[in-house]
Amino acid sequence: MEQEKKTNTMEEEVEQVKESDQPEEVEVEETEAELVDEETEVNQVKALEAKVEELNQRLVRNQADYDNFRRRTRKEKEADAKYRAQSLAEKLIPALDNFERAMMVQVDSEDGKSLLQGMEMVYRQMKEALESEGITAIETVGAPFDPHYHQAVAQAESDEYDSNVVVEEMQKGYMLKDRVIRPAMVKVNA
Repeated sequence: MEQEKKTNTMEEEVEQVKESDQPEEVEVEETEAELVDEETEVNQVKALEAKVEELNQRLVRNQADYDNFRRRTRKEKEADAKYRAQSLAEKLIPALDNFERAMMVQVDSEDGKSLLQGMEMVYRQMKEALESEGITAIETVGAPFDPHYHQAVAQAESDEYDSNVVVEEMQKGYMLKDRVIRPAMVKVNA
């Protein structure tokens, strides 16, 4: 009987081990499933974080593009406002040239003198109107030759001036603020 008890006890222990083994296997399987789920979640989180980072980078680039666009547009508007009189000046400058040529004429009669006086008044008014918009004549005679402001059409040899200095103005040049509208045609000392 004692042996039967031992056998029963052993069988009971085996049964207990079997019973205790089964839940452990189930727990291991459940733990593996949980790990797979957690790994999937981690991968999804990483993917979402990467997407958020990409979207943030796109947002930053778009914001920078927009800021550059605003800055460029503001500069263009400022330039348009600054140089708005250029087309009008380009059309009026030849008329100023013609007034200057006409005022060089010598007249002897009283009618001619009064006509010349009227032309001088109109010339002054046009010149003042252009100056009020920032249009000025380029200084030439006695100034060093500068290809940005002067167009050399002839050379002269004069002892009065140094080499590469403007000795005579053939046609006036004009500037609108800091932009050359028409370079001055000049004669330069050799």
